[in-house]
Amino acid sequence: MSGPVPFLAVLRSETTKLVTLRSTWWAIGGYVLVAGGFGWLAASTNPSADSASSAVRITLIGFGFAQFAVVAVAVVAAAGEFASGSVLSSLAAVPRRVRWLAAKTAVVAGGVAVLTGALGLVCWLAARTLTAVPGGVPLTGAVGRDLLLQVAGAALIGVLAVGLGALLRSTAGGISAGVALVFALPLLLPLFGSAGEWLAEAMPVLRVGADPFLVAGTTGTVGLAVTAGWAVGVWALAAVLLVRRDV
Repeated sequence: MSGPVPFLAVLRSETTKLVTLRSTWWAIGGYVLVAGGFGWLAASTNPSADSASSAVRITLIGFGFAQFAVVAVAVVAAAGEFASGSVLSSLAAVPRRVRWLAAKTAVVAGGVAVLTGALGLVCWLAARTLTAVPGGVPLTGAVGRDLLLQVAGAALIGVLAVGLGALLRSTAGGISAGVALVFALPLLLPLFGSAGEWLAEAMPVLRVGADPFLVAGTTGTVGLAVTAGWAVGVWALAAVLLVRRDV
């Protein structure tokens, strides 16, 4: 009997699947255009700032909108195989289903992290070039922290969306659920009083550096921990059901 497929081989296979999808490149193009374009536009309309962190946070505003592309591509990466039926051949090659899902998640989240990091540097360069700040805009301290939080937050949204795609096995359902969780509910729940505000703070949200996007709520590491809890919880539920359900 042959041994299990090496995890590195599964990673290569999942990478090939992801990069050969036309929707992936459309999503990447939208992500780059919105996050990078908004960054330079924001910097060009902000000639001065009182601190390096303020200058950079303004340039990160595009990530709030661009992360919808992360939700879309991550859901499609997971749910698309169920819709097309190609999941049958995938699981025939990799019978350990959690290993297959872990590899797919690692590829998506890793790709999102790398792209977000590169675009974060583009936004930092925009602030450094176009915005006058006393002492300049060094890539250290609060600036570096904001960029790292942006990378981590986007990667966790990717993990959450892969989990939703595998859990619901529907592209439309997964994207709708992702948008509802990270955008609609955090905006709507505060309308229902203090209990709604508390629930909104317990929702995963799209982030711009250390700040939640368009909503009031937890900031920095606390908000990141909330998103991580949702991502891990949804992913774990998807993994359990993937093992227990028929394909």
